[in-house]
Amino acid sequence: MDHHFAVTVDWQGNLGSGTSDYRSYSRDNLVAAVGKPPIEGSSDRAFRGSPERWNPEELLVAALAQCHMLSYLHSAASHSIIVTSYTDAATGVLLQVGNGGHFTAVTLHPVVTIAAGDPARALALHAEAAANCFIAQSVNFPVLHEPVIVMADDTR
Repeated sequence: MDHHFAVTVDWQGNLGSGTSDYRSYSRDNLVAAVGKPPIEGSSDRAFRGSPERWNPEELLVAALAQCHMLSYLHSAASHSIIVTSYTDAATGVLLQVGNGGHFTAVTLHPVVTIAAGDPARALALHAEAAANCFIAQSVNFPVLHEPVIVMADDTR
């Protein structure tokens, strides 16, 4: 079954002379989809972007972290692991080569609090979630996982 997704990206960076040279334009843009709030985008600050706006690299790391989380929550529910909290401080590494570059890895650091279920099984479910994450299965670099499982009644 095919699923289709549509977004628009509208460049907002013409400062009067278009792209007459590398410094003459802003990288600001607006990412939108029907029925959703827009996302203010730009390039990374290193590439003359607006640091207060999301850049494509951050959005890719966020997509991987969000996809893994949603896949994990599904796996947990299917295996009687009751998750009460999930947070991830994901990081990505981009190698710049000349004017191009590519991601070399993204590492997810999920901290999952469970109220019921086997903590070892909860930890192992990250592998299942990784295999089921559509976004992770679509990239050509490793998506690493450094999960931590915390029991809800753990008072540490």
